[in-house]
Amino acid sequence: MNRSLLLRMLSLLFASALVAAACGDSSDTDTSTDDDSEESSGDEETSEDEAMEDDAMEDDAMEDDAMEDDAMEEGAHSDLSAVCPSPLVVQTDWFPEAEHGMLYELIGEGYTVDTDNLITSGPMVSEGVELGIDFEVRAGGPAIGFAPVSSYMYTDDSIHLGYQNTEAQVLAFGDTPMISVMAPLEKNPQMIMWDSETYPDITSIADLGTEGVVINVFGGGVFAEVFAAQGLISADQFDPSYDGSPARFISEGGAIAQQGFASAEPYNYENVFEEWAKPVSYQLLHDAGFEVYAATIAVRPDAKADLDACLAEVVPIMQTAVVTYTSSPDRANAIIVDAVEQIASFWVYDDGLAAFSVAAQKELGLVGNGPDSTVGNIDLDRVQAVIDQISEAGLDTAGVTAEDIVTNEYIDDSIGL
Repeated sequence: MNRSLLLRMLSLLFASALVAAACGDSSDTDTSTDDDSEESSGDEETSEDEAMEDDAMEDDAMEDDAMEDDAMEEGAHSDLSAVCPSPLVVQTDWFPEAEHGMLYELIGEGYTVDTDNLITSGPMVSEGVELGIDFEVRAGGPAIGFAPVSSYMYTDDSIHLGYQNTEAQVLAFGDTPMISVMAPLEKNPQMIMWDSETYPDITSIADLGTEGVVINVFGGGVFAEVFAAQGLISADQFDPSYDGSPARFISEGGAIAQQGFASAEPYNYENVFEEWAKPVSYQLLHDAGFEVYAATIAVRPDAKADLDACLAEVVPIMQTAVVTYTSSPDRANAIIVDAVEQIASFWVYDDGLAAFSVAAQKELGLVGNGPDSTVGNIDLDRVQAVIDQISEAGLDTAGVTAEDIVTNEYIDDSIGL
């Protein structure tokens, strides 16, 4: 029973007993003496004093309960050391960037950057409260020899969680299966861009197909196979020689279209690449019909049971971090920019690009709630539709279903943007 309620009941019972006793004394005889009156008066004063003491005790008890409730609420996630490893390690797919902002939101003060191994680590926090363990974010791409995150996680048991995307999960499931437990991004930031001055009548990826425009892409992109199979783009329009450099697009004056990220390239082409210095037009792959989830948080199936209690606590914390970062990204962006500066590789990232990325994420719906009012959950029907598209493109999906690669069991439905 609630301690305040118990004290309140005892107080009322005690006060009632005193009142009953006082009433009994006054009705024993019709001829009360002066001494009886003085005694009765003394009893009433004593009763009032005791009632005041009881009220004070009740107020103290209520205050104690309120303090305990506040402490429980504040400390609900204040110590993960009993359920999570320390450090809790997440392997990303690239250098620090604002698309990974949720992770850097979870790194507290006193963080360090290992410039040899491209690792940013520090105390894990949620809304400024330390959680009792350390948190480690590892860069991907060049840092891991451009190996897929899933295969790298199967060679390094110190990694607990890793970034995944739907198509990679499907095609690598037979060798390196992964289960996504949360999606920080609602839409894939990847897009195809073109120069609107060169192609003023083109407004979509489908229009690029109709006009026969060459599209420079990274080799091995599943979306190219899917769009070709759908007849959206002719297979021979895809040139898989893209290396991430702006050189060809600029040198050809925008005569070709090009793969990129809507949360980065539009800023760079307008503000950083002086040889271009003007806007580009683009459409998201998502909006063209290939609705994969990019950069999900995933776990190896054989490690899931051991991390179950940790995931039950950490996934809602990550959902909260998405909300916090989206509304107030400056602190995490400062960590991202600082980490990139310390790493001092070819990857360059400044405050302007970080701010642009967050604005683009919100404007384009790259970050947002799922099909309901919850952030971070994954639509299994959408995942299954992607699997079907990949299969229809002639790629081997080996009977994989959405339930094999996705779970929402750790999602807190009450957390949303």
